[in-house]
Amino acid sequence: MTKKRDWKPQTALVHGGTLRSGFGETSEAMYLTQGYVYETAQAAEARFKGEEPGFIYSRYANPTVDMFEKRMCALEGAEDARATASGMAAVTAALLCSARAGDHIVAARALFGSCRWVVETLAPKYGIEATLVDGTDIANWEKAVKPNTKLFFLESPTNPTLEVVDIAAVASLANSIGARLIVDNVFATPLQQKPLQLGAHIVVYSATKHIDGQGRCLGGVILSDKKWIDENLHDYFRHTGPSLSPFNAWTLLKGLETLPLRVRQQTESAGKIANFLAERPEIARVIYPGRADHPQADIVRKQMTGGSTLICLDVKGGKQAAFAFQNALDIVLISNNLGDAKSLITHPATTTHKNLSDEARAELGIGPGTLRLSVGLEDADDLLADVEQALKSAK
Repeated sequence: MTKKRDWKPQTALVHGGTLRSGFGETSEAMYLTQGYVYETAQAAEARFKGEEPGFIYSRYANPTVDMFEKRMCALEGAEDARATASGMAAVTAALLCSARAGDHIVAARALFGSCRWVVETLAPKYGIEATLVDGTDIANWEKAVKPNTKLFFLESPTNPTLEVVDIAAVASLANSIGARLIVDNVFATPLQQKPLQLGAHIVVYSATKHIDGQGRCLGGVILSDKKWIDENLHDYFRHTGPSLSPFNAWTLLKGLETLPLRVRQQTESAGKIANFLAERPEIARVIYPGRADHPQADIVRKQMTGGSTLICLDVKGGKQAAFAFQNALDIVLISNNLGDAKSLITHPATTTHKNLSDEARAELGIGPGTLRLSVGLEDADDLLADVEQALKSAK
C-alpha cells in the first residue's frame, strides 16, 4: 500500500489507499470475486476469528472496495468508512445504526425526499421517534431536544434550496446531551466542507453524485470513528448486505482522481451563472452559497471553503414558465441527478420532492417555479448563452 504522507487532497485522491498486487499494476485492480481461498483449514479458522488479517467474503469486504474506503478516509480525515450500494443505503444504515426503539431523532426538515421518508416513515416503524425542525436556527434544535434524543441529522447545503446549517453549533448541542450528529455532505462535497472537523460524528455521501461525477454508477459511503463503526455499523453491514460492488468501487476510485478539477470548474461556472440569473427579470429568486445575498452567508463563510456546483432559482410564472424554460434548454439536460459532468436541471416539486405535501414544500421554499441547476463541465460561456436563450421562453 502507498504510504500516506502529509498530502494535499489532490494527491490523496490519486494515491490514497492504493493496494497493489504482485503484478505492480498502475491503475487500481478490480477484484471481481465473491469469496477468497485459504491455504489451510487452520488459516480459514484464524481469519474468521479475526486472528489473521485478510478478506472472507465480498459482502463483508473486498480489496477494491477497501481502497475506495481508505481513499475517502484520507480525503475526509476519518478513521474508518464503509462503502454502500447507494447514497440512500448509506443514509439508512447510518440512521438505523445510531438509534434504537425508544430513541428520538431531531432532523432538519430540509432533506432530500427519500431521507425524509426514512426519518418520518421508516424510523417510527421501529419505535424511533422523529421531530423535524427548521435547521437554520440553532434555537429550533434546542427546543426539539427530549430526554431520549440520541441523534441529530442534517444536510448542508440542503436539497434543493441550498440552505446552510451551522454544523459546529448543532454538533456542540449534540455533544452537550450525549447525542450524535450525522451530516449528509453531498452538496458541499468533501472538498468544500469538512463536517468531522466541524464536530460532526458521522458523514454520509451519495458517491453517485460528484464522486463518480460522470453518470456511470451508484454508490454511497459512511465515515466516522473506528469505534462507532466497529460497535454499531460493522455487524449491520455484515449481515444485511448493503455492500458496494467491486466494479462500482473501481469506477468511484477513478472518479476521485479528477474530483478536485471537476468541482473547481463546476463551482466557478456555477458562480458566473448564479450572478447572471440574479440580474434577469424572468427570475424571482436565486440562492447560491457563493453570493453575499445568501440567507446564511455568514455561516457559509465560516464553514465552507467554496461556493457550490448547484444553483437554486425561482422562475416567475410558476410551473408553466419553469417547464417552458427547461424545455427550451439545449445544452442543459432535464434530469433528477446532480454533480455530473453534464449540466442538469430539475423541477423538485414534480420530481425529487413530489411526495411532500404542498404545505411541506412551501415550508422548504419549494414553489411551482423552483428549479435546481447542477452545473457541469461545459464551457461557462456556452452555458450562459443556453440559459439566456431559454429564458425567452419563460414568459
